Amino acid sequence: MKILLISPDYPDTFWSFKHALKMIQKKAALPPLGLATVAAMLPASWEKKLVDMSISKLKDKDILWADYVFISAMIVQRESTLATIDLCHTLGKKVVAGGPLVSTEPEEFDKVDYLVLNEGEITLPLFLADLEKGTPKHIYTSPERPDITHIPVPDWSLIKMSKYSSMSIQYSRGCPYDCEFCDIVILNGHKPRTKTKDQVIRELEELHIHGWRGAVFIVDDNFIGNKKKLKEEILPAIIDWRKSKRQPPSLFTEASINLADDEELMRMMVKAGFDRVFIGIETPNEESLVECNKNQNKNRDLVASVKKIQNFGMEVQGGFIVGFDSDPTSIFRRQIEFIQKSGIVTAMVGLLNAPRGTRLYERLKKENRLIKGFTGDNTDCSLNFIPKMKRETLIDGYQHIVQTIYAPKQYYARITTFLKEFHPHYQIRAYQLKWSHIVGLFKSMWALGVIDKGRIRFWKFILAVLVRRPKFFPLSLILAAYGFHFRKVADKIGKSYCAVPVEVENR
Repeated sequence: MKILLISPDYPDTFWSFKHALKMIQKKAALPPLGLATVAAMLPASWEKKLVDMSISKLKDKDILWADYVFISAMIVQRESTLATIDLCHTLGKKVVAGGPLVSTEPEEFDKVDYLVLNEGEITLPLFLADLEKGTPKHIYTSPERPDITHIPVPDWSLIKMSKYSSMSIQYSRGCPYDCEFCDIVILNGHKPRTKTKDQVIRELEELHIHGWRGAVFIVDDNFIGNKKKLKEEILPAIIDWRKSKRQPPSLFTEASINLADDEELMRMMVKAGFDRVFIGIETPNEESLVECNKNQNKNRDLVASVKKIQNFGMEVQGGFIVGFDSDPTSIFRRQIEFIQKSGIVTAMVGLLNAPRGTRLYERLKKENRLIKGFTGDNTDCSLNFIPKMKRETLIDGYQHIVQTIYAPKQYYARITTFLKEFHPHYQIRAYQLKWSHIVGLFKSMWALGVIDKGRIRFWKFILAVLVRRPKFFPLSLILAAYGFHFRKVADKIGKSYCAVPVEVENR
């Protein structure tokens, strides 16, 4: 067999970091980890090629080469996925599709030849067995949660590592919490399933063998879902592994805010090389936290928790949401104030949406408030439900938040606040100067200091860093480059761009 694996293109969103990555000659932030893992699950004798449309153009000759085309996608990749499927069929090739997008909306992809849904460790072997017998079925689905201790190491030979700013591995699946709007528990369940320490080290070692020396993202839904195993097995193993490497990678991941309650865990994570963590803050409004069942965020000083994590040496990147039923009209001002006070530089603010299958989706369906229009893109102002707040007020307020927090004045002030709180561990070497940084230095100086509308504030900021905190110069330049990207994306969020037709969804 000749198998072509395709990761469809991503739109330009806050998460793409597209405009910042150009400065260091990178095409994308992360590789398609799911497809690299699927490739490792296919028979070793099969020929495989992987095309990530975020870094290279899909060519007809690639499709014509293949016997079958495998596509995996997130919801935000919907438009590119549909176009890619049509192209493959036009060229006479059969398509095998899976991943979160197809698994949550299989009826929207009925034209796909073979749907391999849910977790591939269960459904992919069933498809492959039937394919070998010449009797493949149209759809394969299973509610079973696989034991992930048997997952093979991703096939990194298919990935053009030089095109990415970070690599990725997965340690666990699932989250113990039950936020109303989140589809993580729909896709991966409540109970965190974890890999062994040997698996984690083997995957880190494999990246090292392939020459990777940059950052590694541990893509877990909630990395600290099983704190006991982390502290007793996983983190000690990573710490020991790092000691054997001259250039160990920096690590970053996703976790819940209660990480701030466990000082031992934070110390161990920092010692293991973690210098960033993404946390779903969502909202400073307590009533909205109660509404969405974000129990881990309730009844705590969220700003203090964020600053404590940053004091321990991990930059907090935060997710924020507006559009809850309980949100007052003051929420937009309060979100801005919280973000500025907390020093969360990378603050990703989005409008509430209800992914298929979530408790929020089912509640809104009963209330006859669902509408069409969910794209998964956190920059296009799409809403798939009728909000309690006047829609125009919500959209205008959202636009005001992003235009404010990414404006040069507020953005550079936020970096300054963060640097005052950030105390990195001496062993972390994520900001050592490399050739890509030298190239990036000149490109970023040009973009930020000459082209960008905030160039005057950039020079004031960067000179202050050189005088007061010179050791943070590389980090400060990286964060400033992120701001350049965020402003580019925020600029396109205008009223005309956000005009989404309202059509009630009848499902």
